[in-house]
Amino acid sequence: MAPVPPGIRFLASFNRDQWYRAFTFSLTFLLYTSFHLSRKPISIVKSELHKNCSALMDLSTTSSSQLPGFTDTDCSWKPFDKSNYKQLLGAMDYSFLCAYAVGMYLSGIIGERLPIRLYLSVGMLMSGLFTCLFGLGYVYNIHSLSFYIFVQVANGLVQTTGWPSVVTCIGNWFGKGRRGLIMGIWNSHTSVGNILGSLIAGYWVSSNWGLSFIVPGVIIAVMGVVCFLFLIEHPNDLKSIHAGQNPAPSSNQVQKLTKKWNGKNGNKQLYHSYKQGNKCQSWDTELLLPQEDGGSVCVPVQQLVVVKSESEPSAISFMGALRIPGVIEFSLCLLFAKLVSYTFLFWLPLYITKAAHLDAKKAGDLSTLFDVGGIVGGILAGVISDKLGKRATTCAVMLLLAAPTLYGFSMISEFGLGPTIGMLVVCGGLVNGPYALITTAVSADLGTHKSLKGNSRALSTVTAIIDGTGSVGAAIGPLLAGVLSSRGWDQVFYMLMAADFLALLLLLRLVAKELTSANVVKPRSGSTSVEMKEH
Repeated sequence: MAPVPPGIRFLASFNRDQWYRAFTFSLTFLLYTSFHLSRKPISIVKSELHKNCSALMDLSTTSSSQLPGFTDTDCSWKPFDKSNYKQLLGAMDYSFLCAYAVGMYLSGIIGERLPIRLYLSVGMLMSGLFTCLFGLGYVYNIHSLSFYIFVQVANGLVQTTGWPSVVTCIGNWFGKGRRGLIMGIWNSHTSVGNILGSLIAGYWVSSNWGLSFIVPGVIIAVMGVVCFLFLIEHPNDLKSIHAGQNPAPSSNQVQKLTKKWNGKNGNKQLYHSYKQGNKCQSWDTELLLPQEDGGSVCVPVQQLVVVKSESEPSAISFMGALRIPGVIEFSLCLLFAKLVSYTFLFWLPLYITKAAHLDAKKAGDLSTLFDVGGIVGGILAGVISDKLGKRATTCAVMLLLAAPTLYGFSMISEFGLGPTIGMLVVCGGLVNGPYALITTAVSADLGTHKSLKGNSRALSTVTAIIDGTGSVGAAIGPLLAGVLSSRGWDQVFYMLMAADFLALLLLLRLVAKELTSANVVKPRSGSTSVEMKEH
């Protein structure tokens, strides 16, 4: 007999539950990657909507009449050809993010009351539709600002179905042990989506920017179908599948088994129960029992009647979620942290284009380094917070380091490509680290807080409140950037540094509580989480 290959031995070492957990981890990762992939194109296309016309006229030999939206005196896409184009682009960002912030508060509440799989699938299909509609503006030569604003608002609303759904799903499958590390790795889908969105949008931005939206729109719609076919919301959902693999014996089988068992070892009674949730005897116990036709027998155990002392927990109210300790502080902190992160998300490619004098594609490719740093920062924040058991302190330290780093980035970007690359990675890690930690591990911790007494249905509402408040900052940041950038990019960076300091101040009470708490419970074996007694 040939030896089993080591790779197969490794795969066989995982049980069924571990395979399902890994599958859910991977699937939700890809699902939310497609959400961010579809959001990124607008930041790449901005520099194409308003071009440097004088430079283009010098370099291009193409007749202006051959380009959609191109006139003899203007190479930009109307209505973004005016001198106030930054304000118009900022308003377009604001329309998406404001709708996203408002919709997020409602999405968590609705998501608790509907099947996650269906809710998420419909949201992804609708998001794909509206993302494609934006790209069709190029195909059909649409120059109405109201059209683009409408598409952005509608897309912002339907995209709120994503975050509460995937966080609730991943929270159902993974406990508190090493939650920071697991969710730090999982949350890299944000940066992976931004990177892929930048590369896809950048490929077509100069030739046909409509495809920069249509291709990501098709991708998220396809992933919506995949979600409908394969997403498992909760481990308990698998019980109905596995129950069919061990059906209850027929009455004849029970009678035969009773006859053979009757009188053995002094027992005169056979107890049986094949109700859902009961388990058969272990393998070593079965060896001691009679077998039918040479096959193994699954001897049922004594029937136990479980009487539930209370009904299924109901969905938590909005005010009830706010009363969970730490929800308000982390929500307001995320408001300012997400303000910084989304300002980079929507304006970094345009800033690189203006500061480094690069074309739209090169600027989009270079901006992906910020997201590479975000992946590293999110994982580091999760690992450190797991080891220390101090989520707020980890966020506070990274916010403290982020503010001066942002100032350094605004200065060093003038010294060439090499230093700019290094600072992009560092800034990405420090800016996205706290943002990633709060929206994942912290949200899951608070959504399963001991004050909820096991009511896991509250996770979607808590997640929506935290991320919805953060989305208010995400809406304000790009809008302010559009206004302030007209006075110089230095004003934008001052605004970002101030936001980081405010986020830090909002965490000081929780940081002091973590550092001064004397009642620290050591983590159980196999778990790196640390819990502190509430004051």
